[in-house]
Amino acid sequence: MTVDLSPVQEYYKDKTIFITGASGFMGKVLLEKLLYSCHSLKEVIIICRPKRGKAPETRLEEMFKLPIFQRIKDERPEMLKRVTIYQGDVTFDQLGLSGESLKHVTENTNIVFHMAATLKLEGNLRDAIDMNLLGTRRALNVAKEMKQLEAFIHLSTAFCNCDQEVMYEKVYEFPHKPEDLMRLAEWMDVKTLDAITPDLLKPHPNTYTYSKRLAELLVRDHYESMPVIIARPSIVSPAAFEPLPGWVDNLNGPTGLMIGCGKGVIRSVLVNQQNKAEVIPVDYAINGLIVIPYEFNKQAKRPTNVPVYNITNADHRKMTMGTVVEMSKRINKQIPFNAGLWYPDPCVTTNQLYHNFNVALFHWLPAYFLDFLMLILGQKRFMLRVQEKISTGLGVLQFFTLNAWCFRSDSYASLWNKLNEEDKAIFNMNMNTENTEVEYMIECAKGARKFILKEKDEDLPRARVHMKIQWVVDVVCKTVIVGLFFYYLLRWTGVLAIF
Repeated sequence: MTVDLSPVQEYYKDKTIFITGASGFMGKVLLEKLLYSCHSLKEVIIICRPKRGKAPETRLEEMFKLPIFQRIKDERPEMLKRVTIYQGDVTFDQLGLSGESLKHVTENTNIVFHMAATLKLEGNLRDAIDMNLLGTRRALNVAKEMKQLEAFIHLSTAFCNCDQEVMYEKVYEFPHKPEDLMRLAEWMDVKTLDAITPDLLKPHPNTYTYSKRLAELLVRDHYESMPVIIARPSIVSPAAFEPLPGWVDNLNGPTGLMIGCGKGVIRSVLVNQQNKAEVIPVDYAINGLIVIPYEFNKQAKRPTNVPVYNITNADHRKMTMGTVVEMSKRINKQIPFNAGLWYPDPCVTTNQLYHNFNVALFHWLPAYFLDFLMLILGQKRFMLRVQEKISTGLGVLQFFTLNAWCFRSDSYASLWNKLNEEDKAIFNMNMNTENTEVEYMIECAKGARKFILKEKDEDLPRARVHMKIQWVVDVVCKTVIVGLFFYYLLRWTGVLAIF
């Protein structure tokens, strides 16, 4: 039976796609969307390293058991057989490929999605360079040998040019050269490299944005000889519509904050509530990535400069952080998480001193108290370790939550405008949808409960009762703690003696 294909689907017909980072959050959604919507493709090749004693083939089988692949199992189960997995790693030369596997990749691949990276904002520079910079060079070296290459899409980040007031869709120059940093990381010992890292990073806040910026320069320099393209998503949030509303599988970014605050573990955050929230639903970002090679190759004349796409939300859909916070609090009362540690009412401020005061009183003090109880009861202590991780995470996030960002995303917006109605229905990036932000955030809350915390809907009534009890306890404890603090402060200063 002949199946009518849309223009984008027709482009992907009989194509072979190679993906690095397919086991990541965006990688899984990309793989699922390609198999489901570009069902006339020939093959998808992914590389994966063994993890926790599990071979790549085992990891792929477990991936296919995830809820996001259910619609493929129900409607197009034969597509799962078009996935080829090889053991590979971007930290190895030739991506860990050799012999027949390398030959198969280089002789058949038409499109590369290079998504593998370390996202650890607090990670050391050696690891960031090895994964994000050297890993990109290794992927480019393999791509150079691909005989039928039509597009190499490098996944960067919208925040890699954080020294710019307005970030346009172009590659910005930087004093440091990628080759120099790669050589530096090869010969310098870790201790010395860590010592000079703060000076190297300026004006970047972390090794992630720094290494991603250098990787862009490396990719840019290959444009004359290779069909390279740079895609820069902002903060990627849970799915809006597909493969499942609210789908998410990690605690990075807004999901981690939502769960941390909703469980009462995070009691204070540094956020400028006037700034706009720079998030993009993962399905919107992935649909953009899939359309990019089609748009690039249908052009009669190749662009003079390397194509760059800022994959960000439309300005008229961006909410202020204050609106997001208030909306999250309201939704959390409707859809609370089970058995939180404390009542979810975090303090949101831009005052560092006030934030530190809250952290000391409502993060560290309870952590020490709970670990002390665990010690008395002979149980394993864990709260201080949890608090250290939270403090580290909040520390690296505050650069993004306290600063205002301005992105220009005309090229990304044009992808949607150039699609016909058939492709618009398949590869949704509609920024003018009637669906509201409240509806989306409700799906995010449900997704966090279901996919991350594995909590059931039938537990909601009990969770709501539990939250009411927590509110009473919270008011009482705050009153007692603050009262005792000021009592001893006044007593220590002698003011109490006056009365």
